[in-house]
Amino acid sequence: MTVKPTRLLAFSTRGRKIYSEHRFATGDALVFGPETRGLPNEILESLPESRLLRLPMLSHGRSLNLSNSVAVALYEAWRQLGFIIRS
Repeated sequence: MTVKPTRLLAFSTRGRKIYSEHRFATGDALVFGPETRGLPNEILESLPESRLLRLPMLSHGRSLNLSNSVAVALYEAWRQLGFIIRS
């Protein structure tokens, strides 16, 4: 299977745009890096700033783990798309 996303959206602590402020669309692909180091610079530098998203975190608290971050982002995208399931 080959995936050909309409847009690539990267989640990073470097992102300035909060994920819930982004308007997700059918065909978007969400990319997350490893918990320990995040996405490689090559990916982050290849995308426009508008496609670098972040989940807000408390500065004095621990960050969400990767699976929780993915769940939060995917659920928001699904909510914006009207909870439609496509196969």
